[in-house]
Amino acid sequence: MRSSRRGEVDPFIVMDVMEEARQLETAGQRIIHMEVGQPGTAAPGAARARLAQEMADGALGYTVALGLPALRAGIAALYRRWYGVDLDPARVIVTSGSSAGFLLAFTALFEAGDRVGLGEPGYPSYRQILRALSLTPVGIPARVENRLQPVPADLEGVDMAGMIVASPGNPTGTMLDRAALEALIGHCAARGISFVSDEIYHGLHYGARAVSALELTDDVYVINSFSKYFSMTGWRVGWMVVPEAHVRKVERLAQNMFICPPHASQIVALAALDCVDELEANRAVYAENRRLMLDGLARAGFTKIAPPDGAFYIYADVSDHTEDSVQFARQILREAGVAVTPGVDFDPVRGRQSLRFSYARGTADIIEGLVRLQAFMAARPDRNLK
Repeated sequence: MRSSRRGEVDPFIVMDVMEEARQLETAGQRIIHMEVGQPGTAAPGAARARLAQEMADGALGYTVALGLPALRAGIAALYRRWYGVDLDPARVIVTSGSSAGFLLAFTALFEAGDRVGLGEPGYPSYRQILRALSLTPVGIPARVENRLQPVPADLEGVDMAGMIVASPGNPTGTMLDRAALEALIGHCAARGISFVSDEIYHGLHYGARAVSALELTDDVYVINSFSKYFSMTGWRVGWMVVPEAHVRKVERLAQNMFICPPHASQIVALAALDCVDELEANRAVYAENRRLMLDGLARAGFTKIAPPDGAFYIYADVSDHTEDSVQFARQILREAGVAVTPGVDFDPVRGRQSLRFSYARGTADIIEGLVRLQAFMAARPDRNLK
């Protein structure tokens, strides 16, 4: 049977690491998971209780394609609470996770063959989704002096129809302040480049809060999710905010691609918006994990790090230890029992000399993982795999 070239996308390497870790666990080895950006906590308790009540009251069926009106209003209220932005709920579109948001955004904004810029290192699925949609991803190497976030100078002379930016970023956790984000958006607007702001790690900050693109302009696409701050990865529910003139176009696409987001997940998401105390307690755990990681990784010999402002990742330059992060990560997994992600997932070129460490799990796991990493590194004869 024929197959399309659009389907020839690269693997999501972190998922491969998860599978290898699962196999080791099945064989009886205890693995500390620092590879995946998945909170170790469940969806908020009150939100799960709300779903149980709704399920007892009757069947859950289709919702309208744009999502439950109450949830869209609740998300709009979140923008008032977090950013002071008065957002019309009609511009909010509930999606089946942020991944569906990317599919809808890229399909609504770009023609086949268009070039779309993305900072590197960056979330690998941007690149693969673009390719699957017959779009051309354009990697834009971000510089260490800019804390691995793109700046307008990096975009000069780059031919592209769109730009996607994440702040806080994955894998770095670094953020763009208001002036930096405004400069990027302004640069793209002046050149007719559509701007997509990935804000799925908003709420997870350890100093100043993240700035939303909607504080600066309405002429952007913003994508967010209940997966990270709201601790709802497996529920697969997110949202996007689009300009008013684009709502109907995205709605038609959503109707045909997805019918609607999962009804049960929308109920949990609506209730989760009010679970502030539990969610802030989770953030306090991440803050402590971050403190432990910055100290513990340095003790292990991973010293080339831009301290993260948000999310729950640390991205380390490991060029002093290896020229092959894939093999290095595999060795750490098999010998130390700690799963980490090779940087090639996030940067196909420079990522050979980088690793991403996630501190999304419980603090006890973080402490044990750091002890294992320190022992592993101390046992290496020359601390160098070159």
